[in-house]
Amino acid sequence: MSTLELRGVHAGYGKAQVLHDVSIHVGDGSITTLLGANGAGKTTTLRAISGLVRSTGEILVDGRPIPSAPDAVARLGVAHVPQGRGTIGQLSVEDNLKAGALLRRDRAQIRADLRRLRELFPVLGERAQSQAAGLSGGEQQMLAIARALMGRPSILLLDEPSLGLAPLVTKELFVLLPRLRDEWGLTVLVVEQNADLALSVGDHAVVLESGRVVLTGTAREVSGHDEVRRAYLGN
Repeated sequence: MSTLELRGVHAGYGKAQVLHDVSIHVGDGSITTLLGANGAGKTTTLRAISGLVRSTGEILVDGRPIPSAPDAVARLGVAHVPQGRGTIGQLSVEDNLKAGALLRRDRAQIRADLRRLRELFPVLGERAQSQAAGLSGGEQQMLAIARALMGRPSILLLDEPSLGLAPLVTKELFVLLPRLRDEWGLTVLVVEQNADLALSVGDHAVVLESGRVVLTGTAREVSGHDEVRRAYLGN
């Protein structure tokens, strides 16, 4: 587990500035939910952390600035599961999982982690030799998360994990998040359109509006905020 902190971060694409002075603290071993309307800057925040967009300000893991190159960020223990999952469709489930461990050299532990993930996500074991492209949306999301875990990260970034999934599959994934956090020693920052569900398993929440942080607090405090409930929870 690690702490993740953004201090006065600005980021964007070309001349289009998306994030404006964003400061977020994600505590060691916590699940923090990042909320906001479409275009608020949630995905850009995760991309800035991963080094996928240029940013200014400070991004720190355990109090130390992180590098700006995506591969160096991954080596530091930050895993990013993007929108659309990012699985390699032409590879088998097994090869996708092994690809997640390319930066590791502890072969015995890699084999042990593969066994653990097959137990955690039985369908991945059952379909180990199937092409990833042939999996259902929910199975692909499980594979994307499992592949990220194969890198043995300390910080997991999840971008809209429920996108395109059936409600029951989404609920199963989110019920699993606290277990993943505890068993794999993770700190989690999750962007999620199903705010009610994300807040139900989260410890803390941050609300972005037009690229700026407008509200932070515990998940319970944020879910009880009248404006948040009207905007994201439908009541």
